[in-house]
Parts: sequence; C-alpha cells; structure tokens
Amino acid sequence: MRWSDTLIPTLKETPAEAEIVSHKLLLRAGLIRKLTGGLYTFLPLGLRALRKVEQIVREEMNSAGALELLMPALQPPEIWRQSGRYETARDVLFKVRDRAKKEWVLGPTHEEVITTLVAGEINSYRQLPKNFYQIQTKFRDEIRPRFGLMRAKEFIMKDAYSFDATDEASQVSYRKMFDAYTRIFQRCGLKTIAVEADTGVMGGKFSHEFMVPAETGENEVVFCDGCGYAANVEKAASRVSAPSALNATPSTIEKFATPGVLTIEALTEAPYNVAADHQIKTLVYKVESGIVLILLRGDDQLNEAKLTGALGTATFRPAEPEEIFTALGAHPGSLGAVGVSKFTVYADERLRSAAGMTTGANEDGFHLRHVAVDRDIHVKHWSDLRLVRAGEPCLKCGQPLKVQRAIEVGHIFRLGAKYSQALNALFLDEAGKQQPAIMGCYGIGVTRTLQAVIEQSHDDNGIIWPVSVAPYTVCITPLNVAPDSEVMKRAEQIYADLTARGVDVILDDRNDRPGVKFKDSELVGFPIRVGIGEKSLAKGEVEVKPRAGALIPVKLEQAVEKVLELIKHTLA
Repeated sequence: MRWSDTLIPTLKETPAEAEIVSHKLLLRAGLIRKLTGGLYTFLPLGLRALRKVEQIVREEMNSAGALELLMPALQPPEIWRQSGRYETARDVLFKVRDRAKKEWVLGPTHEEVITTLVAGEINSYRQLPKNFYQIQTKFRDEIRPRFGLMRAKEFIMKDAYSFDATDEASQVSYRKMFDAYTRIFQRCGLKTIAVEADTGVMGGKFSHEFMVPAETGENEVVFCDGCGYAANVEKAASRVSAPSALNATPSTIEKFATPGVLTIEALTEAPYNVAADHQIKTLVYKVESGIVLILLRGDDQLNEAKLTGALGTATFRPAEPEEIFTALGAHPGSLGAVGVSKFTVYADERLRSAAGMTTGANEDGFHLRHVAVDRDIHVKHWSDLRLVRAGEPCLKCGQPLKVQRAIEVGHIFRLGAKYSQALNALFLDEAGKQQPAIMGCYGIGVTRTLQAVIEQSHDDNGIIWPVSVAPYTVCITPLNVAPDSEVMKRAEQIYADLTARGVDVILDDRNDRPGVKFKDSELVGFPIRVGIGEKSLAKGEVEVKPRAGALIPVKLEQAVEKVLELIKHTLA
C-alpha cells in the first residue's frame, strides 16, 4: 500500500473529547473518527488492526474446537422475557419498533438466541459437547459513553457459548476457553491478569475476567504477589478479623445524645471519640418492593456486587430519605438495627460476635453504645459484603494484598443450567432421561482489546504496535520521492521484495519533509521503519529503525533480510 493511496488523517493536536492516552492516539493516528457519543467509524488503518485482532481470536477459537456461526443482532423480546433478563438488563437494552409497531431488542449479547437455537437442534447427549462462537456488533445503551472504544454504545465482541452434558464436562470446556483466552491476549501483545470475577446479571456459578493493568482502567483488581491470588475488587475477599476490643464482654446498652452528628467521621471526633471500627454503619435499601437493612463496620465500604449475590437479585437501590424515615422513624445519620424485627437485616461477616459497638438509635440526634450484635440485633443473613482494601492480608497466604486499576478485555462464565432450563435447551442422557444442557459463555471485547493494546504499548511519540496486530508491519520512508530518483527506485525494490515475502508494507510516497514523515511513522506506530536517503545510499546503506529501538545502519543488499530477522525476533 502507498501512503498516498489510503487515508491516514494524522492530527498534531489532541481532540478535546479524548480523555485517556489510547483514545487520544486512536484519533491522532487517524485510526478512528467519532460520529457521535459512543459511535465511531474505523478508518483504513484502524480497520486493518481490528481485523488482525479478529483473526487471532478466530484462529484460537477454531483451534480450541469452537464452531463459528453468525446470529441476528435483532432479537425478539420474548426470549429475553423467558430468560428473565428483559427486566434485569433493561438499563442497557436498545429497543426498537418496526412498521407494525412490534418491539425488538438490539442484541447486547446472545445467550438467549444461542440457547433457543440449541433447544431446536440438539436433543441427545451424543451431540454434546458443542461450543459455538461469533464475532459480531453488539449494542448497549451506555448511560455515559467514554474513553473512545472502551465504553461505546456499539462495539464488536467475540461471544462463545459451550453446551455440555455434565458439570464435569463443562469444566473441561471452561478450561479450554481459559487457555484459549490466555493465548489470544499473548498473541495480541497484551499482558493480562486472569482474576476471579462477579457473575452479575449473567448469573452462573463463577467466572474469570482477563484484565490489562492500566492506570486509566475502569476496574480495580486485587492481587497477591505471594501466592498469585487475583480477583476483581467486586469479588475479592481478604483475611481480616475484628479487633479484640470488639469481642469484649457485653455491657448494658446505653442511649446518648449526638446532636448534629450525621456521619461516621463526625462520631469519631470529640467529645464522642468513637473509632470508626467500633461503629455499625446502617444502610437502607429498597429491594424490589421491600426494605432491607445492610450492616457493616463503620470503617468498611459496601460492595454492591457482593450485595447482589447476597440478595439474590440485581433489582435494588438505596432507599430515599423519605422512605427511610417512614420505615425507621429517623433520618440517615441516626439509623440502626437494634430491636428491628419488621425488616430483614443483612450483616457483613466482620460484625459477627462484635460487642462494644455504637450505632444509630433510630431517633434523630441519638445513638446507642455498648451494642452487642449477637445479643441486640436480629441478623437474618450473614455474608461478605465489604470492599477489600490494599494492604489487607491475602485470604490464601496472608501476604499483603495489592490493588491495581485495569481494563477488562475478556470475561468467561460457567452458567450452569440457568438459560438452558429457562429456554428449554434439553437433551436425553444415556438413560433416556431429559436433562438441561450445562452452559458456559465467553466474551472478548474485540474493539476494546484493540484500544487496550495502545493503552499498554505507547510512548510520548505515539503508538508502539506489536507486529501481530499492527496495521502495517513495515513503513518504507524514502526521503526523495521523485520517480526517477535512485532513492525512490531502491524504496520500490525493497517494497516489492518485502511484499513478495508476505510482509505487510506501506510505502510513504508523500512529497513531504523528512521530519513530518518520521513523526507520522512514530505516531501511527509501525513496528519497523526503513529510511532511505541519498546520504545513506552514498554509503551503500539504508537505515532500519524498530519503533521502540535504536537506528540500525544496514547494507542495502541486506535490508530485506534484516527486516525479516527483526520481525521473526519480535514474534518469537
């Protein structure tokens, strides 16, 4: 490809809309252009890189035994109602109507569609296991699209779905996908961490996320250098215990005035001096149609993903002040669960057997001290509800945990029979008995993966593409582009030789200053640049420069072999 024959609209200035480095470079390097919030057009170089990511995904999925198909993006809402997700996923669903006013859903994912397909096509254990995948555009009504391709309303995803006859077989399918994902991200040049994750509205038994460490990531991962434990902050647990003072012999409960005290912090100050870890934080939530109380230690924060698991539903929200007052007779800041029997109480495990605690009295301006949880509060459900913090001991080995921001690029789930039962994906086992297929689902954000590569691999000059996903592997930069010049003739010959050897090459034939051409090559991030000028040719040389390396003078006749050697070394 010749530079003048394609479209590479590089920018000197960063568009105001770009918030993170990778988004800035996608725009500045001329890879994408914004249509409107959350919608982007892929320009020629961006599309080439995207297709290379897709090809890596496709090769590894095929190698793992998955079968490629393509499902409709337009889906009937009935199957979403049947699975129970029409309501739980309503916030992200795009809904459209046809000319007959019939409603349709634009697919954010395809569990319902693939399970409906399998329900009609597979009826015997002899047809299992099966794993189907597609690479397709998805649609999600993001409330705040941001960071370019990281959080968009329309994006490309690889989604796969396994169906097995037994739980044991499904674990084998899950492991195959785990290993395939590891290879995919390695081939894309990404350093990832596989972490235990919350299953969210997908449901299922357990899941793993593949995270790319990055300070601009929207997720946080908790990990241990000692034993390798790693989990999304929404799932992470630590080995923490209550201070011994909290297990003291219970004293008689005492009510005391706290005028104007509305926060945990305010109660820690004089004249009260109640440490945060000696307080009980009481949160009031509206769950579906009822009120529940959530209790944590005063120095802990609620993890809503864990709360979802404890409640068994994602349909909940913090109660409004008027709802709280109607329920408990007090406003936030004076709330507690002592003596409460009307509402279900959920408590974090750190409060088990805690005594000597202070909590709100359910009377504005008053608190209770010497509260013993086991004696004074009727807790119906105990669960791990808190967010883990850096420095807490690892659950497995006791070493201090670390917290790192990261970008999620892949997520795999073991779903069990959640969807197969709801959508009648049943088969006859060896005994002739009807059973639901055991499912797994596996997603990779293809467009997000592309941007994550840039977020992890760049410098002050621009993108540093891995050879495997670079739009072009080699950029040939002649400094004199006159057709009859010796420089251009040599450039054309190297271009032809490398192309004949199967290398993706772009020839920068623009009649522009060398500095402009070199800067654009660095910005776009081609892995190797071959510079050809009259001075170097006078010495019988060309200049070969790896994107993140030093300039290498190479004899003209050895240039092609040197480039091939560098490519081989980079891919090794």
